[in-house]
Amino acid sequence: MPVIECDPDTARETLVEAGVDVTDGNTDHERWRATYGGATAVAYDDKVVVQGGDTAQLEALLRGDDGGRVHAYFDGACRGNPGPSSVGYVLVDDGGIVAEGGETIGRATNNQAEYAALIRALEVATDYGFDEVHIRGDSELIVKQVRGEWDTNDPKLRERRVRVRELLTGFDDWQLEHVPREINDRADQLANDALDDA
Repeated sequence: MPVIECDPDTARETLVEAGVDVTDGNTDHERWRATYGGATAVAYDDKVVVQGGDTAQLEALLRGDDGGRVHAYFDGACRGNPGPSSVGYVLVDDGGIVAEGGETIGRATNNQAEYAALIRALEVATDYGFDEVHIRGDSELIVKQVRGEWDTNDPKLRERRVRVRELLTGFDDWQLEHVPREINDRADQLANDALDDA
């Protein structure tokens, strides 16, 4: 549950200017409430607490994020090939971790899970409004297919590569690089934790 230290009156003005409906709080301690993009913001005297399933868009509005660059790490996990699968991602900017998560995606191959993780990382970066993304993953196959260095013969992977390229067109600039597994350990841990918790 993200907590944004800010002036609640200024935050309210920001949301109203963005077309978000802001209502009175439900208790004496709440100054106001706003719902946007599947999340709810609740303002107190010196902070706003954002809660819900997808807080990225509301957080970006409240923080005044105006583009910028983010580093996105992604990893897919698979128990069996195919088998139960999951994704993990971490977004980091100059201020630290912006967002991270892991979730199961059902039955998939390892390469399908890797593509799903990349897609999820790019979707979250898009929701936060970043205009540059530097992506890092430990799957050489995915990196080289997306960059066009290797062919994608599998129709299911080709479909996912098309989705990745669509998402990348939403950024002013992007880079995609292959990194060793130890550099990608947090995304790997989040993907495996999601499978362990399933």
